[in-house]
Amino acid sequence: MTAPLHVRRRTVTAWVGNVPVGSAHPIAVQSMTNTDTADAEATAIQVAQLARAGSEIVRVTVNTREAAAALPEIVSRLHDLGIDVPIVGDFHYNGHILLREFPEAARLLAKYRINPGNVGAGQHHDVNFATMIEVAKDFGKPVRIGVNWGSLDQQVLARLMDENARRGSPKSGTDVMIDAMVVSALDSARYAEELGLPHDRILISVKVSSAPELWQVYRQLAAQCDYPLHLGLTEAGMGMKGMVASSVALAPLLVDGIGDTIRVSLTPEPGAPRKLEVEVAQQILQSLGLRQFLPQVTSCPGCGRTTSTFFQGLAQQIQNHIRDAMPEWKAKYAGVEDMQVAVMGCIVNGPGESKHANIGISLPGTGEDPRAPVYQDGKLLTTLKGPRIAEDFQDLLEKYVEERYGRGVGV
Repeated sequence: MTAPLHVRRRTVTAWVGNVPVGSAHPIAVQSMTNTDTADAEATAIQVAQLARAGSEIVRVTVNTREAAAALPEIVSRLHDLGIDVPIVGDFHYNGHILLREFPEAARLLAKYRINPGNVGAGQHHDVNFATMIEVAKDFGKPVRIGVNWGSLDQQVLARLMDENARRGSPKSGTDVMIDAMVVSALDSARYAEELGLPHDRILISVKVSSAPELWQVYRQLAAQCDYPLHLGLTEAGMGMKGMVASSVALAPLLVDGIGDTIRVSLTPEPGAPRKLEVEVAQQILQSLGLRQFLPQVTSCPGCGRTTSTFFQGLAQQIQNHIRDAMPEWKAKYAGVEDMQVAVMGCIVNGPGESKHANIGISLPGTGEDPRAPVYQDGKLLTTLKGPRIAEDFQDLLEKYVEERYGRGVGV
């Protein structure tokens, strides 16, 4: 039975730097850089961009000695920029070597990501895994056990496939793969605890690239443990496909109360800023009513009544203005992230939606009187006319924010 919306699956709390992750805390948004980590300047710049966009945890690839050696400079550059976001090291294949050879990097990282499927095969698997856990213990760091569909521990999979073949009614290959992911994650977590890593320093993820399979594997995992879960659809894709796929995949689990930190894994357009994955993650949580990050702008889709593109341009202008202003607003105006703004295009729904918003404007549609009534807290504030409607409404928005939230009404 589906849990009621907002009822979180109960977990322990794992601290990732200064960010608590678990059911007693807001679902944290995280992201990952795509720079060469060995390039300290480029990586620090991108981490800062992600943090300023609202990423509360940022992961970087640590795949070479050069990457590990660059971490102290990256953290130093971020400190100079006034950025104090926790940095997570993403380790595959050689993490046991790098964490031992570069203790300062191990100390500065807020968390280590370990993939049980590629820490080594046979007897080396347990030895390499244990080495990384020992470093985590030495420095008091949490670990994410990150199992991925594409890099699953083949020993676990082979064992479960053999067991399944002997069953009277064998499961499908997909079901066995999902079982193997859950077993790999939980076995690795239990082994980490046997090695002395505290229960509340373990987080788990089990990522696949199909929404129905993601629902299946996370629900199965959630029922068997109380570790905080990192939620995400791996290889979600580019542009609209990636955004829709991630939204469809994550929303049902979040509604079920599953998920304590999320990442939206978007393939960026060439040269595009990385921060879109942060904005999409925030919007997923905000659309579900799980968190508020910035004021919502309600705007109509347009129809034959709104043949002018003016309302579209104004809606985009206001949306961009709010996002750009939020760092300053958030520091000065408590509760401003809960504000509702409406930019509507004609008289059908315009006045009604504007009245329901904290502040809203109803622009004239095709053939309507060229006047734009502005409503504030349900009452008509003024009617704008002339060529400066956009600028005048933005000024009214700024004044509203200062007057309402500056005196603590929004707290």
